[in-house]
Amino acid sequence: MENFKKIIKRILRVVGITLISIVCIVLAYVLYVFFSYKRIDDHQVLNVCKAMAGDSIEKASVGNEYTIVSYNIGFGAYDPRFTFFMDGGKSSWATSKESVQRLVTGAGELAQSFDPDFVLFQEIDFDSTRSYHVNQLDMLRRMFAEYDNTLGVNYDSPFLLYPFNQPHGTSRAGVGTFSRYNIEDAERRSLPIANNFSKFVDLDRCFTVNRIPVSNGKYLVLINLHMSAYGSSPSVREGQTGLLKEVLEKEYSEGNYVIAGGDFNHDLKLTEDTQTYSWAHFYDRNLLPEHFTFAMDQLPSEEKYALSNSCRDSGVVYDPETTYTVTLDGFIVSDNIEMTYYTNNAGGFLYSDHEPVIMKFKLKL
Repeated sequence: MENFKKIIKRILRVVGITLISIVCIVLAYVLYVFFSYKRIDDHQVLNVCKAMAGDSIEKASVGNEYTIVSYNIGFGAYDPRFTFFMDGGKSSWATSKESVQRLVTGAGELAQSFDPDFVLFQEIDFDSTRSYHVNQLDMLRRMFAEYDNTLGVNYDSPFLLYPFNQPHGTSRAGVGTFSRYNIEDAERRSLPIANNFSKFVDLDRCFTVNRIPVSNGKYLVLINLHMSAYGSSPSVREGQTGLLKEVLEKEYSEGNYVIAGGDFNHDLKLTEDTQTYSWAHFYDRNLLPEHFTFAMDQLPSEEKYALSNSCRDSGVVYDPETTYTVTLDGFIVSDNIEMTYYTNNAGGFLYSDHEPVIMKFKLKL
């Protein structure tokens, strides 16, 4: 009996030590995440990386037709079979380092195929666990060697321990703007995010403001954005769309030509009247300042709603017959810009869970 009691005490001691150890580890991790949290300063001046091959064209011109592409490349993970754990899928990392390199190359070549003057990329990883620390920015810089480019960092997160079978790890990524024309200067603006615990997973949302001289003394201002996902918080939506509106108004008041493009994480085809249950909220056109429209809204209604959607549900393997798709990507343009062509690529989501959006435009006198 005495021996039995000793065995029980030893078991309880081991269990107690184990539980205390687990609690200490969890507490240490929570403290690590809490004290690692930081936000990148607003109004950060960005480095303009000049064209690697020759010189970029000094100025844009009034009356010439230009092509701009916006493309969320999904950190080089999303072939049609990839599903992401945060959206209900299985994987936390891309399939392999080789698959990351293949998909980023494919996405870059697809963007090149439109012979763009300007490209707005989102979700470019440059040092992330999930993408095997492949520097995708360097890959794209080599592919677009004749373009000036900037990077605004919006993913700079501490090590995420979840999911336990394949921890998501650290994420470092951003939005990259590429221009055949001289980018004179660029600035990063921090988008408002939630103030509660969800701020630790909402990353460091931002948009970048890139200024390209025009021959008439004005600027073509390209805003590259990636808004918060799902639109679940009215205060976050209002804060982010409000800041964008403020910057659009400021640049237009100075006589500049303004295009804001990227991943809005809003369903751009929905209206308040058609909003139903969705993980993407409609984008209230009343939030746009005077003199601005979504470029897709300039299409005849039947053409607008016939556009292929630009994003797929990444919680399931892509099936063109059954997978839910939505248009999250697009462009806002000022009324001193003439939109001459607009489409969403319909390529079967070969290289990302998004498809490129392509627009041609002219700067008015």
